[in-house]
Amino acid sequence: MGMAADSEFHVLAVDDSIIDRKVIERLLKTSSYQVTTVDSGSKALEFLGLREDDGINPNTPSVSPNNHREVEVNLVITDYCMPGMTDYGLLKKIKESSSLKNIPVVIMSSENVPSRISRCLEEGAEEFLLKPVKLSDLKKLRPHMLRTKIKSHNGKQEPEELGMPDEKIGFPSPKQEEQQQQQPQSKNNKRKAMEEDVSPERTRPRLNGITTMV
Repeated sequence: MGMAADSEFHVLAVDDSIIDRKVIERLLKTSSYQVTTVDSGSKALEFLGLREDDGINPNTPSVSPNNHREVEVNLVITDYCMPGMTDYGLLKKIKESSSLKNIPVVIMSSENVPSRISRCLEEGAEEFLLKPVKLSDLKKLRPHMLRTKIKSHNGKQEPEELGMPDEKIGFPSPKQEEQQQQQPQSKNNKRKAMEEDVSPERTRPRLNGITTMV
């Protein structure tokens, strides 16, 4: 499988600050990512097709029947604390959802609190970025999105569906089978030709112009 183009990645950016939201949107677009921005955790859940009460009861469906997600989201980048949610509530809801838990989540915060960083990483965040987020910080995002995209396409496929030559996985290709079948016949034809090229006279040594029968 070839490397996915950055333009194929879609990032959902969540921040209640319009300034921070515009900054992260501009940086993501500069990195050639597709971007959707929302200003609250509840709107992020709505965009993802997740009900706000999902994850509380593990027996309830993760995706609302009337709000299916039509656009694939490859990564969510969110501020640490969102309106209507405590601390890293959006991260917890995504990771508790059976349908969304594999989406990478990156947390942003203007406060460098080691205990907060550790807690977010333990809860499943891929990265913790300090604000203001820089373009160099976004280089950390691509490996997480690429890994998720590869997993989503890594189903049980036949060799030709994966674009792999048969010989790469231990099976001879049709061309190789044909060559193997023709090889014995080719050897027989070569041996026959060699026998025909040997004249009877070469089996009898000549001495002074006299043919001697051996």
